Amino acid sequence: MSMLTPPGMGGQYRITGDKYPRMRRPRGRRRFVLGLVASVAALGLIGWGTLQLIDVFTGGGSKATAAGPKSDCATRATPTATPPTAPRVLPEPGRITVNVLNATPRSGLAKQAADELKKRGFRIGDVGNAPKAYDKKIAGAGIVLGAKSAAQAALPVLGTQLAGAQVKTDARTSATEVDLLIGTKFTALTSKKDADQALAALAGPAPTPSSTQKGC
Repeated sequence: MSMLTPPGMGGQYRITGDKYPRMRRPRGRRRFVLGLVASVAALGLIGWGTLQLIDVFTGGGSKATAAGPKSDCATRATPTATPPTAPRVLPEPGRITVNVLNATPRSGLAKQAADELKKRGFRIGDVGNAPKAYDKKIAGAGIVLGAKSAAQAALPVLGTQLAGAQVKTDARTSATEVDLLIGTKFTALTSKKDADQALAALAGPAPTPSSTQKGC
């Protein structure tokens, strides 16, 4: 057993035994820190709960409000009618007189083409050989030839009967009398089915109404 007298005690106190007293931290500071942390956590929970209540009563916030009109716009469409255009006025085959002229060394082609055109409703004029200006000088399937006034009427109508034919004009005055000059690559007229489809497309039917989406 040792006996020690701490300095400054003036001999009034003595420490006996082989263990020294422990120095403990004040309990008041620990309680203060724990209380502060608990207060901050409680305030955070209260604030978060307040925000959730605001979202509930205001309909989910600005994001949901902004998404609503866009979804409505995506499904909303209004039909808009395209202004109809008048069909192109073309002469009927029965009002067009066709002179069928053979510009090839092969015989019989003019009569063959003239007979078929007659079946399709065209009036047939002269049938024979092409003049010297064109005889054996047409390398393609053929040429449809007529007055300048026939360029947007009788000539394109006759052109639907022979795919690949050139369209030319000359100094004649009649808009309803045209020539079909048969070239060296001619084999036959366009089939009636394809010719009728080409003639329908040439007339240009009025467009159908279309539907367009309404913008936001």
